[in-house]
Amino acid sequence: MLREPVEVIPAAEAGPVHFIAIGGAGMSGIAQLFGELGVEVSGSDQHDSAALRSLAAQGIRTHVGHAAEQLGQARTVVVSSAIREDNPELVAARSRGLRIWHRSAALASLMLDTEAVSVAGTHGKTTTTGMAAVMLAGAGADPSYVIGSPLAATGKSAHLGSGAAFVVEADESDGSFLQYPTSIAVITNVEADHLDNWGTAEAYCAGFERFATGERVRAVVLDGDDPLAAELGQRLRCQGQQVLAFGESTDCEVRLSELDFEGTQAAATISHDGWSGRLRLQVPGRYNLGNAAAAFAVGRLLGLDPQRLVDAAATFTGTLRRFQLVGQPAGVQVFDDYAHHPTEIRAALTAARRAAGEGRVVACFQPHLYSRTREFSQDFGQALALADLVVVTDVYGAREDPVEGVDGSLVARAAQAAGARTVYVPDKAALPTELAGLVTVGDLVMTLGAGDVTLVGPLLVAELQQQGREA
Repeated sequence: MLREPVEVIPAAEAGPVHFIAIGGAGMSGIAQLFGELGVEVSGSDQHDSAALRSLAAQGIRTHVGHAAEQLGQARTVVVSSAIREDNPELVAARSRGLRIWHRSAALASLMLDTEAVSVAGTHGKTTTTGMAAVMLAGAGADPSYVIGSPLAATGKSAHLGSGAAFVVEADESDGSFLQYPTSIAVITNVEADHLDNWGTAEAYCAGFERFATGERVRAVVLDGDDPLAAELGQRLRCQGQQVLAFGESTDCEVRLSELDFEGTQAAATISHDGWSGRLRLQVPGRYNLGNAAAAFAVGRLLGLDPQRLVDAAATFTGTLRRFQLVGQPAGVQVFDDYAHHPTEIRAALTAARRAAGEGRVVACFQPHLYSRTREFSQDFGQALALADLVVVTDVYGAREDPVEGVDGSLVARAAQAAGARTVYVPDKAALPTELAGLVTVGDLVMTLGAGDVTLVGPLLVAELQQQGREA
């Protein structure tokens, strides 16, 4: 379901506020900032978590499980897209006539009267938002931010800064990105996805154009090497919009050249408006150089010093679940990555290939959503075939109910047809033991997917250690 923007009031006037599913990465950050503003905040989640305990330590009243009485004296109730209509707290909120906001509306209420930077795109949103937060902070701007995954260096996904800029990850999957009072719109790339909500690729692309032409948008940063983003940039320029394209193309305003890759690091020369310097990253891949160039472009639009931006980029160590090192038990590197679209998997495995050196790349993939698995199974198989060994488990349905005939075997067969040595392990719980029996010294193992496959890496490391391989 696509969401249309709603009118919001300033966050400070919305309380008390109750968050349903407060433990989620995005929700917990928003709840934290409401609390820092002095708003009375409460929330519930189906399961206990580190995020829930962290919020409780900040004085926020949290509950494990959902019950109507947990709303307390709330005047505003915030929900995520995953909350079903029969949730008892949501049912009670509707019966009491309370203000009900989607999480994007709650975030928008925090962004009012700021220099709002909204980072959208089919791929790379989280990393680019994290890079922008780190680079703007390093250049002295002290931005506020809300990121879809915590920064690896600090464990924080949100910050209420003293500066004018407010950087957010803007989700296009359900149209949420249209809600934000965006001043600088960032588009990392455009490739058809989330067609369960958008219906067609044309409608999906039109959504990005609507995002880039919002009432408050004063400038657009986009990938000049991405065909659909570049086409959008040309249309925007014809309409008189300020556009900063980044990429390797010679007509990009922020240009990358002399790219260099070594292990899990990347470097390039970055140039803009007569200035150039060497951009050095602690994270791998061509795609991360592009993400950093987008964040650099945002900094330049905000008037920040280019050298300070580049220096700050070198301190960025990633966000959780983005090429995140889990462990290195006796010569086996184990990484975890959120990649859940064929293009993202292709980028992650390309970077993994460089990092593995002479070793094998072992991809362990959990498909995310039945609709996406059905639509992209062949593309998934071809992307996964970049690995030397592919292990596929069953679909993580998330908000979707099972679809007859759609399971992980569709992807496993496609990967095998694309030439990959493939093993199908439908039971996720069996993956650590299965993987431990398949890997050997020198291998790089990467768990891939937006679901709970992230739990497999630590269990694999423990399994290898229990087998007598020293960490």
